[in-house]
Amino acid sequence: MSLDLKSVSDLESGARGQVRQLRGGKDFVNRMVALGFTVGAEVRIVQNYGRWPVIVSVRQTSVALGRGEALKVLVEVIG
Repeated sequence: MSLDLKSVSDLESGARGQVRQLRGGKDFVNRMVALGFTVGAEVRIVQNYGRWPVIVSVRQTSVALGRGEALKVLVEVIG
């Protein structure tokens, strides 16, 4: 069974997802893991206006991701 993965940048404000994949180099992946974006972690989109940074809540912390970063964090949508 294949998962329908979406990037964080594709989700609307209020959407929730579970991190399934981080696409990027070693430095990017290490940075995301340090911020709490580990496989299985639940994320909630706090603010996504379609431009500017995406504000995401992960592990009870708000994190601002640039558009490029948000494209590389793939989640399985919850609900």
